[in-house]
Amino acid sequence: MHRLEVLEKVKKRKEALGLTQDNISKLSQLGNRTVARFFSGEDVKLSTLEKITNIMGLDFAGTELVDVETLRDNRAKEKAIYIVSLVQDTSALEMQGLKSEAIQTLIRDTKEQFLTGEYRKNLWAS
Repeated sequence: MHRLEVLEKVKKRKEALGLTQDNISKLSQLGNRTVARFFSGEDVKLSTLEKITNIMGLDFAGTELVDVETLRDNRAKEKAIYIVSLVQDTSALEMQGLKSEAIQTLIRDTKEQFLTGEYRKNLWAS
């Protein structure tokens, strides 16, 4: 497979996931310039290709390893857990922590907001 074919597959996946180059840069821990070089078709290190394709659920050849919906679902759950844990930690310090069932409900509801609600645009933001 040619480099440009892989690039096209990655661009399509980027679009399907609704990722920006800035999101990719932060999630892959690569510099903005490195990510921009990749998407402009310039030569980049193999490790750069690996980091970018990995966060998108692709292999080196741009073949799907994880489907788009699963990636979105996993990201939404990860972010929901993080946000709810911040609230829970603060509440627990004030002796007002929530019970496990309430926490699970908050995680589920927050995850849904990342997938379909008002926080959807922030799904991939770091």
